[in-house]
Amino acid sequence: MWRSVASNALTFLIVAIFLLSGVVLWGQRQYTEAGPLNEAICLRVERGSNFSRVSENLAEQGAITNAQIFRVGVDYTDKSTELKAGSYLVPANTSMEEIVDIVTRGGASSCGTEVVYRVGVNSLVGEVRELDPATGRFEEVAEYAPGSDAEVPAEVTRVKELGDTRYRIALAEGVTSWQIVNALNSVDVLSGEISGIPAEGSLAPDSYEVSKGDDRAAVIARMEALQADRVAEVWANRSDNIEVETPEEMLILASIIEKETGIAEERPQVSSVFTNRLAQGMPLQTDPTVIYGITRGEGVLGRGLRQSELRRETPWNTYVIRGLPPTPIANPGLASLRAAVDPADTPYLFFVADGTGGHAFAETLAEHNANVAKWRAIEAERANN
Repeated sequence: MWRSVASNALTFLIVAIFLLSGVVLWGQRQYTEAGPLNEAICLRVERGSNFSRVSENLAEQGAITNAQIFRVGVDYTDKSTELKAGSYLVPANTSMEEIVDIVTRGGASSCGTEVVYRVGVNSLVGEVRELDPATGRFEEVAEYAPGSDAEVPAEVTRVKELGDTRYRIALAEGVTSWQIVNALNSVDVLSGEISGIPAEGSLAPDSYEVSKGDDRAAVIARMEALQADRVAEVWANRSDNIEVETPEEMLILASIIEKETGIAEERPQVSSVFTNRLAQGMPLQTDPTVIYGITRGEGVLGRGLRQSELRRETPWNTYVIRGLPPTPIANPGLASLRAAVDPADTPYLFFVADGTGGHAFAETLAEHNANVAKWRAIEAERANN
């Protein structure tokens, strides 16, 4: 009898072991195989959250098939204490194992909300943008003017209270150092003071990620370091066919190119005009330098140049002086730096707006005068409409 009982118990134990093994294997497959998501989602992990709440959130959004298996997998891999707060992009069909890696790896949030402070020539604009996980594109949801008396939209206030909102400062190419400092002083998530205005041309137009409480002077230092690196790299790879003799002169010419055209493909041609004029000892005759002599980069002129201003001698008036002005007139981007030391090979000495946003280039004064007449006609037609 006892033999029979022992035999049955052994059989039961073997069956139980097989069943348990099957359950374990099934659970492992559930944990490592592709998940049920049909399209990407943005998973927000709040500060102080835990894997129990995360698993429930994932199950509600249809990202996992079983919250309990998810938690068991976390415990089994010893990651239960490694959860990082943030907003994370979870692609379609991501496995539980991959989701755990995403939310424990850390680093910058990969989706959610960001506030972008766009520093332009004419304004500072704050944009609140939300990532659409399905398309992978940020969509603007609110806009405001930092530092102004205008009412701040409720959406702006809300996202700034979230712990995982990201912040960026985007400098447009061609802004002046005064404009950048003035804008940074209005960026409400930064702290500290900037002592003085950095040298014109010394700040790199780019996009800079910042955090709440970052020091303004430290942000400026990052901009200066990036521009110094760019200047050194571009100068080291300069062409032989140039008229600038130092990195400083390259920076000055690049700033003029930057202010003369916003079309990337035109920069080498614009550079060729100034290079040809420098080679022939001709005045550069470029309006942006005259404007800088009036404003010193503090704001915009807001009107056309007067004939008296074109004749007035200042260190930056290239209708009066020959050669380059003494300083840059703005902060040029990388493309303009490269164009300054790698101009197109052209015979052009003149250019004027062509009505499309670009310019008409000419070799002779007669050709240029004809192009100017076309542009004046376009201006007159627009004024009458």
